[in-house]
Amino acid sequence: MLKQYLIIFFVSMVPLIELRGAIPISQGFQLPFLPSYIVCIIGNMLPVPIIYLFARKVLEWGADKPVIGGFFSFCLEKGEKGGKKLQEKAGRGLFLALLLFVGIPIPGTGAWTGTLAASILDMDFKSSITAVMLGVLLAGIIMGVASFLTIGQIV
Repeated sequence: MLKQYLIIFFVSMVPLIELRGAIPISQGFQLPFLPSYIVCIIGNMLPVPIIYLFARKVLEWGADKPVIGGFFSFCLEKGEKGGKKLQEKAGRGLFLALLLFVGIPIPGTGAWTGTLAASILDMDFKSSITAVMLGVLLAGIIMGVASFLTIGQIV
């Protein structure tokens, strides 16, 4: 059982998959929901402060490098585009917009992208982390309900 918890912990850290993929995996393993939910949240949130503090700097540094420059530029452009789009729609409600951006589990949104967008928009650290954390909690609840409904139909 420890092996299964480690799997969902590490899956929830993977960009694009995050806890949106880890929670259904945990339910496929038939792990109890609440401990799985907590493990997935911790795994999903662990990289967030590092992303906020360093990702933008690393991407800007690597944008003009020969081998990695194209990918790093793409990531910067995606983050800036997502951030500006989020800011245009949100106006002064940027905190709530970031929370919903991270919390509604659709492809291309999540803690990694949301944190990068917050960093590019120069949102303060505390607000960014809080909005992302609440968004991750929301996404976990949505994925938990979706997993229960789907697995309940299969079994």
